[in-house]
This record gives sequence, C-alpha cells and structure tokens, in this order.
Amino acid sequence: MTRTPLTATDLAPLARAALGRTPLTATRLPGGTRKGVYRLALDDGSTAVVYVWSAAEDFWDAAPPGPRDPLTPGTGLALFTAAHDRLTAAGVRTPRLLYADATRTLLAADAAVVEDLTGGSLQEALAGDTREAEAALDRFADLVARLHAQRGPAFGSVALVDNGVVPKGGSCERLVTEGALRDIAASAARDRRIAAARDELDDVVAELASAVRPRSRFSLVHGELGPDHVLLTAQGQPALVDVEGLRYFDVEWEHVFLRLRLGSHYPRLRTAGLDEDRLRLYRLATHLSLVAGPLRLLEGDFPDRVALRGIVEHHLRRALEFVGG
Repeated sequence: MTRTPLTATDLAPLARAALGRTPLTATRLPGGTRKGVYRLALDDGSTAVVYVWSAAEDFWDAAPPGPRDPLTPGTGLALFTAAHDRLTAAGVRTPRLLYADATRTLLAADAAVVEDLTGGSLQEALAGDTREAEAALDRFADLVARLHAQRGPAFGSVALVDNGVVPKGGSCERLVTEGALRDIAASAARDRRIAAARDELDDVVAELASAVRPRSRFSLVHGELGPDHVLLTAQGQPALVDVEGLRYFDVEWEHVFLRLRLGSHYPRLRTAGLDEDRLRLYRLATHLSLVAGPLRLLEGDFPDRVALRGIVEHHLRRALEFVGG
C-alpha cells in the first residue's frame, strides 16, 4: 500500500479540540511500526505530540493475537490510556496525556495528544558519553526500580489485569516458550539458516523451558524497554514512551531486553535475585522474536529496510549460538 503521512491540515481539528491552537506543521517521527507519531508545531510557538492508531500507520501485515494474550504486541488507544494511568499512579514518568479521542470525528483514527519532551532520548544522550548522560542513566535506573517494584495479582496487560480479567496461557514461561516455537516456525519459512537448525532450536527451547521452576510473582514491566523508548525532559528527567505493551510479567523478561539494548551500560540496572534459568530461556526467545518480527516487516513496505536486515542478521547469529551455529 502507498502510505501518505498526515499533514497539519489533517491534524488541525484534533489540535484545536485538544489544545485550542492551530498546527503550522506536522512531522511524522521515525521508528514507529504500529502507530504514527507526529510532532506538531503550533501557532503560539509551542509543540505537542500526536499518537495515531490506524491501518495506514501500522506496518504489520496481520492483526496481532487477541488482547487476552499477555505477549500480544501493545497497540491501540485503550491500551495506551490504561498504561498511562497505571504509570502515573506508580509515580513513573511518561509524557502527560493532554487529550484522547476515540470518536473518529476529528480524525479518521483513534488518537491521543501528549506533551512534547524536548531533552532528546536516552539513546542519544548515551551516545554522547557525557557526565549528563551518566546522570540520566542513574535517574533511569531509579525509574526502572520504581516500575519493577509494582506488583500485579496475575500476568498480562494492565488494561486487563487491573480490570479483573484473567489472561490465558498458564504461566509466563509457558507463554514465552510457545512464542519462541512460533517464531522458529515463522522464521524457518523465511530463512534457510533457521530452517536448517529448526529441530535443534526447538529442542534447546524445550530444554531451557524445562529448567524453569513455577513462580507466582509478577512485576510491572514495559516490555520493550530500550534507551530509544526513554525520552528526557529539558531538566534531564527520564520518561517512558511506547507504553502500550505495559504488563505484569516476569521481571527477567525486561532485564533481557535492557541488557540487549544497553550493552555496557546495563550493569547500572542489574538487580539481585534474577532467575538465571528464566534469563537463559528469555534471552533465546528474545533473539528469536527479533528475527521473526523484522522478517515479517521486510515482506511489507517498512521504509528502513537496511536497519531491519541488520537486526535480523545480528539476532539470527545470536540465536544460532545456542545450538553451536
């Protein structure tokens, strides 16, 4: 399909309803695959950010699993507002929600308007390797500790669990194991190297899963918490974005992703008491997910294809290391 970014004219009714201002420009920010993110420059010199959920803004070629699946990709206005409210209640900074609209009368899509944080991302700060970046990393570590200190009565999306809905799946490790096996099958159909190692990968997933002992403690986790999903205020305070996947889950799931994305900066965030068996299973599952997902996107029209191919190659090599490849 041909995708045309929204314009200031398209977003003007929403901006006037939300902010009482008229947008002069609307710029689609890069990186989003399931929603459009637009920065508005308004007629009073201020800025704001608009999130847009619609088929035209979603680069995935099929609907995700149902909302009762705790590992379903987080997308949609309802998940966003539930996550925003839960984080705010926990004292975890996220851009302030200024307006939410599900009527589709101001725009032919669900949309939300949030404050624009102007300090850049944590990823950009860490690339500078300055004293300010180290201070931002310390503040981020404190924010993550506050996030993970929150507990839930079951695992699953906060939009469901906080409303008393019991997700399906049996356990966190079972959900991750089943997802890993699906990712192997999907990738094997698209890449000959995974196809050649499919049986071995299936076996090692089963072996790692068998070592994980039952647990009934669930922490609040972001789900894809990397430095690109952390924006900084003008004062250098971190705030979480892309929060629709917020859920109660094993904290090891988050730590695998944090370690992968933060690299040498990760030791600042590592905590005691993590389950090494869960970490091993979840590490392989994450690599497999980061092969299967980008391979699917490469079949569509996602624009940054070089970056996607690089992600596939890196995580494919890491996954094959588990079977001696």
